[in-house]
Amino acid sequence: RIVVVMTKPDIPEMDAMIALAARFEAAVKADPALEGAELGEMLRHVPGKRAICRGTVQGRDCIWRVFHSPQDGVAGREWVELQRVHAGMRDDDHTVNAPLYHAPEFGLVAVEFIAGTPLMALVWQSPLEERESLIIPAARWLRRYTESSESWWPAKPEGWLKRAERAAAKQPFSKLHRLERPILAELARLLPRIEGLDWRTAICHGDFHPNNLIVDGARMTGIDNGGSARMPIYKDMARFLMHMGRRGLIPSGSRVLGVDGAMIEAFSETFAMTEAERRLILPFMLGIEALIRVEHADMTRSRVRRAHAMYEALLEDLRKI
Repeated sequence: RIVVVMTKPDIPEMDAMIALAARFEAAVKADPALEGAELGEMLRHVPGKRAICRGTVQGRDCIWRVFHSPQDGVAGREWVELQRVHAGMRDDDHTVNAPLYHAPEFGLVAVEFIAGTPLMALVWQSPLEERESLIIPAARWLRRYTESSESWWPAKPEGWLKRAERAAAKQPFSKLHRLERPILAELARLLPRIEGLDWRTAICHGDFHPNNLIVDGARMTGIDNGGSARMPIYKDMARFLMHMGRRGLIPSGSRVLGVDGAMIEAFSETFAMTEAERRLILPFMLGIEALIRVEHADMTRSRVRRAHAMYEALLEDLRKI
């Protein structure tokens, strides 16, 4: 059964989803293992890349990743990574959702649906005095994810700075753009102090933010895994911290470099960071992450205001390094 629901359909997206639904139907006909499988509500669509849908497979609730171009091999690479990570993260309270099904010729991947509350939503709805304790375990989750593939490599910060410069040029809000120029100047000042150092890389999550961690009691399950690549480990930390910081969420009440200071310390301690990692590389990557996540032109005024406050705090602390 195929029931694809779209909240704001347009003609190109409708055409794409019709094609994906037809491919799913063809897969069901071709593989007896898909008997009774369902493709349900669409949760997210990345044009030209993939659709994320609810559904079922082999009697289990699942999340379907339906890739637009099966021939490019992306689905296969994600499947391999999902299996690798799940093998090492399925036995305690820091887990990932299980890979359930893969049809490479049809560009289909199914992963376990996880019941619970996204971490960021849980923090927002919790009393102020409980928020810090809820968010800190995320550092341990990330450590579990990266530790099996960590290695030290010569630092290459210049490419990241160029990426931030390109992104900053697309900033639609003038009040944010005015702060991005001095932030870029501070990052350029730090760059020669990082070049010549080694930094840690790993196969990282790639989109590590609090809503990609689902909490159910003591268990914290990471979702949206599989699209991973090797990069500096600090990039995932910066993504997590900036996602909260630009929304004004500072669970501990202590803001450092525009983000939650207690969470910076949690990452630093959990990863046993060197002084250079803690005082130079992580702040640099926080600045990079702030600039490469460009606000959309239709962003609400309150979101822009919170992002502006985060930029100001980030710039102030970068100048102290």
